[in-house]
Amino acid sequence: MSSMVVTANGNDSKKFKGEDKMDGAPSRVLHIRKLPGEVTETEVIALGLPFGKVTNILMLKGKNQAFLELATEEAAITMVNYYSAVTPHLRNQPIYIQYSNHKELKTDNTLNQRAQAVLQAVTAVQTANTPLSGTAVSESAVTPAQSPVLRIIIDNMYYPVTLDVLHQIFSKFGAVLKIITFTKNNQFQALLQYGDPVNAQQAKLALDGQNIYNACCTLRIDFSKLVNLNVKYNNDKSRDYTRPDLPSGDGQPALDPAIAAAFAKETSLLGLPVAAVPGALSPLAIPNAAAAAAAGRVGLPGVSAGGNTVLLVSNLNEEMVTPQSLFTLFGVYGDVQRVKILYNKKDSALIQMADGNQSQLAMNHLNGQKMYGKIIRVTLSKHQTVQLPREGLDDQGLTKDFGNSPLHRFKKPGSKNFQNIFPPSATLHLSNIPPSVAEEDLRTLFANTGGTVKAFKFFQDHKMALLQMATVEEAIQALIDLHNYNLGENHHLRVSFSKSTI
Repeated sequence: MSSMVVTANGNDSKKFKGEDKMDGAPSRVLHIRKLPGEVTETEVIALGLPFGKVTNILMLKGKNQAFLELATEEAAITMVNYYSAVTPHLRNQPIYIQYSNHKELKTDNTLNQRAQAVLQAVTAVQTANTPLSGTAVSESAVTPAQSPVLRIIIDNMYYPVTLDVLHQIFSKFGAVLKIITFTKNNQFQALLQYGDPVNAQQAKLALDGQNIYNACCTLRIDFSKLVNLNVKYNNDKSRDYTRPDLPSGDGQPALDPAIAAAFAKETSLLGLPVAAVPGALSPLAIPNAAAAAAAGRVGLPGVSAGGNTVLLVSNLNEEMVTPQSLFTLFGVYGDVQRVKILYNKKDSALIQMADGNQSQLAMNHLNGQKMYGKIIRVTLSKHQTVQLPREGLDDQGLTKDFGNSPLHRFKKPGSKNFQNIFPPSATLHLSNIPPSVAEEDLRTLFANTGGTVKAFKFFQDHKMALLQMATVEEAIQALIDLHNYNLGENHHLRVSFSKSTI
């Protein structure tokens, strides 16, 4: 019984019927059920490739089932264990994998020719990554000499992109096995490995040149020269999804795979402006997409708008600080909803941003900067919201609601402001300058904030300019004092940090 001869035309497979029980003893032959109708051999083989060599395949097309034989029982056990923690999907449908009662597959080669050709092609690509010569391979098989590994560079990265976000986007095109992220030449880059070069090719075709978020984070994708990635640690910089047991590399014990999966869901980023990738990301329906769209903040589908929206800022200069000054400074990195300076600890304040991503951005850019002469600390607060004082209760103007402020920089999805988010810098970008205002006026205005103006340059149209203060601290002060300053003729000055120098 242990090795049956099975003919592969799908009709003679009656003896295969229902004999595979879920809790069967391990076998290197796996029984795969509930396959989508149009699935190809290549896609089924791809499920097994990360775990070892695939030695045979039998598709039972009429039944939406297949049998996959791996070279070793050990590889099959790894595969079953992995897919019991992470449900495998083909063409967006969950499929089911269990051990077969058969110990090996003997298929009738004449009828199973196409599957064998695909298998050969895949094996050739996998083992040598060399072009195939003279094998007649059906078009659903692998185009040779393409790597299953993509190199991804992210341009215009004004929003943090995490390993989890990449995993989420690229998983639409097949099982992502491994990801390594790193920064090179000041650019965020990643290497991402699929089980099958075909998936890599589809992902590259669909995603190269697309933006992850509205008007920013552009994907540049190439095939890597590597055909296999070696991941040592599972953490927020690198991950091997086929080996949930890897250590995290910082002395912590490795996460249990089930917890790791749940954790990845929890920590993936955070309501962002409309995902602008047509085709690739937009159809992934989000539950209650209408409500999210109405709020003008459709993030990546399936990415929760969670994350802490409230920041705790401490070591403030309590003589000088006001809700308005915090609103202006933190407003550079997101739309500040509410500010509360703590009544019995006036060197600390709670600031509520519009979403978790903005609070993360503000924290990354402002923690450790100097405001009114003191180095401020910015951390995520455990509070979910900032409470307003009860009606009629005077809290000395320490709490302010900015929910309806006309000064929010990021209200409009796709606003140019998303592309101009930079760390605090000595050079400021000024805009909305009326024609009557000259360089001398602006130099005087900025010198009056208590700093020294080092350099000034108008843009060609005179509506914008760059102005350099002596230090970053002086520039922060000038931005707080002069952003939205009324220059007359109904022009309110707009001030931002610049990445340029004069």
